[in-house]
Amino acid sequence: MGPITYSVEGVDVAATDARRPMGRVAGWFPVALVLLILGTAFAAFEVDLGARLGIAHEPAVAPEQVAAPPGLDLPEFADAAPVAAAAPTARPDAKAVRRAVAKVLRRKSLGPHVVAAVGTPDGRIWFDNGGDEGMPASLTKLVTGLAALESLGPDRVFRTSVVAGAGARDVVLVGGGDPFLAAEPDLSETAWPRRADLITLADHAAAALIADGRTSVRMRYDDSLFSGPGLNPRWPDNYFPDGVVAPISALWVEQGDRLDGWGHVEDPAMTAAQFFAARLRDAGIQVTGKLRRTTAAAEAPELAGVDSAPVWQIIEQVIAVSDNEGAEVLAHHVGLAEAASGSFAGGVTGVTAVLDRLGVPLDDAELYDGSGLSRDNLLSAETILGVLAAADERPELNAVLDGLPVAGFNGSMRLRLAESNPEGLGKVRAKTGTLTGVHGLAGTVVDLTGTVLTFVVFADRVPPQDTLAARAALDDFTAALAACTCS
Repeated sequence: MGPITYSVEGVDVAATDARRPMGRVAGWFPVALVLLILGTAFAAFEVDLGARLGIAHEPAVAPEQVAAPPGLDLPEFADAAPVAAAAPTARPDAKAVRRAVAKVLRRKSLGPHVVAAVGTPDGRIWFDNGGDEGMPASLTKLVTGLAALESLGPDRVFRTSVVAGAGARDVVLVGGGDPFLAAEPDLSETAWPRRADLITLADHAAAALIADGRTSVRMRYDDSLFSGPGLNPRWPDNYFPDGVVAPISALWVEQGDRLDGWGHVEDPAMTAAQFFAARLRDAGIQVTGKLRRTTAAAEAPELAGVDSAPVWQIIEQVIAVSDNEGAEVLAHHVGLAEAASGSFAGGVTGVTAVLDRLGVPLDDAELYDGSGLSRDNLLSAETILGVLAAADERPELNAVLDGLPVAGFNGSMRLRLAESNPEGLGKVRAKTGTLTGVHGLAGTVVDLTGTVLTFVVFADRVPPQDTLAARAALDDFTAALAACTCS
């Protein structure tokens, strides 16, 4: 009898053959491991933690991007000539849409308050259950992503640099607000998006210093691009100690994660500077004195720099895996661009201004962050469908839709619909939204007639004991649209 494998939230855990003799400690280890993973899996039901569960930086974000198996030689095909005129765009039948989803929305497991609507990418709404504004949780990341694409542009990158300091021996590590800045290079051919890293930056800086005849420096670091608190005052106090989110900083490594274990560091900028200084030493540069925070001169000569992935890739990744830290960094950048303040407050002001400029309805909306972690956020179905419609309208905003994970395939939708609702596989693409008592989905689905529908559905008063049933109901909502002859 070989090892037995349990699958817990997509993580396979091998249990040792029960007949094999084990010591007391060894015997309890698999049990402890399963309990740990179960605890992490439960946490994922309470807060979107996709990036914390090993699904961050996936090599593919859509089925068509999966590489062919090695050795498979496919012929090149020319584009086929059309054999008939394009069919007119189908018009959804509002009654058919209502019939498809009405029964699901009446389930008691969803609790007393459900917000649901179905539209089309042109912005028209074909069904609305009349729910008022509700707590959107991570559906807020769709709002942030759209605002960032419009305000910053899809090709914008964020540069982390090393510049000359105020003293002759000083060098300054300057954070440019790269949300994905890594500790070391990822040499995998499938890594996506490609991430800038501090080891590469340190090696380039060391080479520049040595070429200049300098082998001893004093290290300073600058995280002044962002302002205000690192933790949002509208977040519950347990978010940081429980590892839900790191303090937001313009300079960090691995999104403020502890490099030697679970959780986050209290001062991400200091940790990044310490890591960078250690690598400079490895590269032959003596680093003397204490690391100190400073603000580099705007005109300081640059010794070396590394650029982030472009904004469109960052947004696709943030939406696909529901990356809380990445969303907050993007919101801070929007705050800088629109409100001259790289802070939580500036981000909200900036995001709101951009959505208003795009014509997205914001009546009675309340926003306090860019990730949706705040339980004080309020959005309507009309706002979220408006975001999806705006993202479809212009190619430079399409990353919001392109980043939507595919049910049963990738990102935060990897484990949704795969077994329970196979009719939705490959046809449902959705952003998840999860907080304690809050469960939601928003995205696109293709019905049986081939018509693309947009949808949003979230329940924000779900009793804890109904968590799994509520998630199943949301899956059934999307599957019902996929199986609907709605047009």
